Amino acid sequence: MTILLELSGLTKAYPGVVANDDVSFRIRAGAVHALLGENGAGKSTLVKTVYGLVKPDHGMMTLKGAPFAPEEPRAARAAGVAMVFQHFSLFEALSVAENVALGMENPPKLRDLATRIRAVSQEYGLPLDPDRRVGDLSAGERQRVEIIRCLLQDPSLLIMDEPTSVLTPQEVEILFATLRKLSREGTSILYISHKLEEIRSLCDAATILRGGKVVGEVDPRTTSAADLAERMVGTKLTAPKATGGAVGDVVLQVAALSMPPASQFGTPLRDIAMTVRAGEVLGIGGVAGNGQDELLAALSGERTSARNTVTMDGMDLSRLAPTARRKAGLLTGPEERLGHAAVPDMTLVENAALTGAARRNMLSGGFLHWGRARGFADEIIAKFDVRTPGNHVAARSLSGGNLQKFVIGREVLQDPRVLIVNQPTWGVDALAAAAIRQALLDLAGQGAAIVVISQDLDELLEISDRFAALNGGRLGDAVPTNTLTMEQIGLMLGGAHDTRPAQRAEPAHV
Repeated sequence: MTILLELSGLTKAYPGVVANDDVSFRIRAGAVHALLGENGAGKSTLVKTVYGLVKPDHGMMTLKGAPFAPEEPRAARAAGVAMVFQHFSLFEALSVAENVALGMENPPKLRDLATRIRAVSQEYGLPLDPDRRVGDLSAGERQRVEIIRCLLQDPSLLIMDEPTSVLTPQEVEILFATLRKLSREGTSILYISHKLEEIRSLCDAATILRGGKVVGEVDPRTTSAADLAERMVGTKLTAPKATGGAVGDVVLQVAALSMPPASQFGTPLRDIAMTVRAGEVLGIGGVAGNGQDELLAALSGERTSARNTVTMDGMDLSRLAPTARRKAGLLTGPEERLGHAAVPDMTLVENAALTGAARRNMLSGGFLHWGRARGFADEIIAKFDVRTPGNHVAARSLSGGNLQKFVIGREVLQDPRVLIVNQPTWGVDALAAAAIRQALLDLAGQGAAIVVISQDLDELLEISDRFAALNGGRLGDAVPTNTLTMEQIGLMLGGAHDTRPAQRAEPAHV
């Protein structure tokens, strides 16, 4: 057994937290090795150490048997380590070849580079046109650009962070075929994902972190997803359960909603029509970049639309701004939690007051009642198990999962009539995701109308009553989720909305 990378006693501490605590494990040459852990477990710090973005306080690494301590990513890449980040780092106005060239130390002429991109992308089943502008590519194609940019470095270790979050099921299979080919050729892959069934399908080894420490190493192929999740969080998980009764009358109705894109690379909304009833969860799935952000902006009031395109309980909200819609009972939670859902440098108290002031009765004579704001922040922290030193800390100091629990809890605890959330559990560990999903189901059980926009198809199947696919700014018919297979959903995401017998489909706008 040839060891490619060995980590020995890696420790990294930040003020108030030990991110990595004496972490040791090995990655075999040609292995697909999973790194698992809940939010805040230390995964990001660890891979940033391997990639030269973080220097450990203690410990050492060896790569191919030689000491390895990259001072910066350039040194890591030179040693054969490449990384595909969760968030793409591409310039939309530039071509594929130009973006690839920017990631190379000594790029060849663009004509020669384009030839290499075509050859390598075809060889690994990820075909790309090097002349296309990145802004015109789908999310899956953009990820191909990131991967091909790494493969042109001929890496011995490829780190992938949540690589399937923007892909359809069919695109996931293409990606996995590519990763298996790389593995057979001797490239090691360090794979981070919260999708445990993917881990079981792809990976042949897994290291589990909890609280910055290694708590187990398993063969995921012979370990159940439930066991993996429980090892990650250190407690038994329970699946979310619906708590309501029969679905009630129509609460939210959207009709003939069309809107041009807000930017050059945005997606226009095209004749969107849907209804959501009291006590119902409508799941909207779509590959990233198909109009999710634009739809949320139109429903939240960040962008207004033509009259009578968005109504709630018969009240026309179409021309109302976000604050007025919130007062009426339509609340939203955007995908980008830091910067859109929360102000990074504001405290949790201030962030609680930003959206909750009116509905939680914090305003008096134009002044904010700080005691009520602090009480609301504390209520969110307690009821949604937000791990934080207190309500006085800045939003940016929270881990991604804890901030997500805070912003979702802030909206849920305002007793909305309609709640629309985009990517409610994106990048969140299994325990936090289960808590958020249960909170949404509980809210529906109390009679609220819920819309969940998500790229996590397992999530939508788990909590939604009906499912509709968003493709190119068009929303297909809503179909009962208990009649759908994952293959049918994948086809719907690609625009094939007639994948089921017509008599079993339920239009989204009836």
